[in-house]
Amino acid sequence: MSLADELLADLEEGGEDVEQDEDEVQAEIADVEEVTMEMDKQYSSVSCVAKLRDSKELAKIMASVRKYSKQSRRDSVSGPVEADPEYMLIVAANNMTVEIDNEINVIHKFARDLYSKRFPELESLVQTPMEYIYTVKELGNDIFSNSKNNSFLQEILTPATIMVVSVTASTTQGNVLSPEESSVIMEACEMAIDINKCKAEILKYVESRMTFISPNLSIIVGASVAAKLMGIAGGLTNLSKMPACNILVLGAQKRTLSGFSTTAILPHTGFIYYSAIVQKAPPDLRRKAARLVAAKCTLAARVDSFHESLDGTVGDNLRAEIELKMDKMIEPPPVKTVKPLPAPIETSRKKRGGRRARKVKERLGLSELRKQANRMNFAEIEQDAYQEDLGFSLGTLGKSSSGKIRGPVVDAKTKARISKTLQQKLSKQSNSVWGGSTTVKKQVAGTSSSIAFTPLQGLEIVNPHAAEKKVQEANQKYFSTTAGFRKVEKK
Repeated sequence: MSLADELLADLEEGGEDVEQDEDEVQAEIADVEEVTMEMDKQYSSVSCVAKLRDSKELAKIMASVRKYSKQSRRDSVSGPVEADPEYMLIVAANNMTVEIDNEINVIHKFARDLYSKRFPELESLVQTPMEYIYTVKELGNDIFSNSKNNSFLQEILTPATIMVVSVTASTTQGNVLSPEESSVIMEACEMAIDINKCKAEILKYVESRMTFISPNLSIIVGASVAAKLMGIAGGLTNLSKMPACNILVLGAQKRTLSGFSTTAILPHTGFIYYSAIVQKAPPDLRRKAARLVAAKCTLAARVDSFHESLDGTVGDNLRAEIELKMDKMIEPPPVKTVKPLPAPIETSRKKRGGRRARKVKERLGLSELRKQANRMNFAEIEQDAYQEDLGFSLGTLGKSSSGKIRGPVVDAKTKARISKTLQQKLSKQSNSVWGGSTTVKKQVAGTSSSIAFTPLQGLEIVNPHAAEKKVQEANQKYFSTTAGFRKVEKK
């Protein structure tokens, strides 16, 4: 249903709500039919949307390019460079390459809209405009047989993309084009190919004159890469205004592998990444080298835009800096050497004597009180002899035979020095509760006795002085000063 039929159907559905004169309705129908005819006319030929190929401006620039291409190249000019006609031609040619790119995009959209009727999946498989146009021209209306038996596609597309296109062409839901539609599409493809050849010729000429228009930039990345950068940026002035991060991605193309591995795709890789100065670096350092080259290209483009350093001195210096930094990146890290340990710094030794050392020994050493408590007299019964399970013993401390030390005077200074455990022991000693009270009475002749627990008879009354008497008798018998040897025979 056309637009006019749809408008009439809307008017009939409105009924009484839509009140218009017959003249107004006829006028609207005429306008719609005119628009429809213009749209049909627009799609009847690509010349209605793309007019650059037949324009006088392109023809004039191409004639000038062919004229100056036959002449010898000049490295310098006399007077201001803007007044030189060849320089003006180079600037105009660079601007024309930008218009050619825009025109190719328009033709690509025109051909894609028409060819989607035959092969709608192709625009998602091949996204680059010129690759799409070349593919459409080679496939034509018989896409299944042409996709399999076409050697020209191998020069345009990758083998993986060709395989995906051939498989998709066998299962496509598109309809066969009419001869008129097919001829219109082929005409659009021919126009795009023609203006693309003009662009290649312009770039070749600009490349041959890059030492004249941009000597410093050409020294860094080469004439061909410099011409491509200027062509896609829209001239040297526009290139000089761009930051380094944008110059780095100039010429980057979006690639789709349609289900294949994406490990081979390198993002942010444009003309600079594939230049000779970057490609000579190791693969793991090329991304870093490309950023370095892009930064130096920005400086060189700004110098060239002001027409300074026409002999390329700045370009030589910038390239030398790039090569020096790349050599530093490639240079292996220094070998770690095993160094001997440094000589120790001699510190002052601790002195073995002195007043302070003696005070420390006195404070931390064993006191006389502890020494007396640790000692025991031979052949003397301790006061707590029958309370061994308590584990306390005073040794010779407090014995009448010792008489060497006396109890310490506990004052505020002494309490601050001694530990809490020793304070408790001293307090127990002063209160006569250290170790408990003994059951052995004092040595009074004939009155002392004690009760002891024996394993055989149980309770047993023991006289502790009886043992002392036996010891005294043994001493008088064997160790007497007056007695002699009894069993020694005299001769």
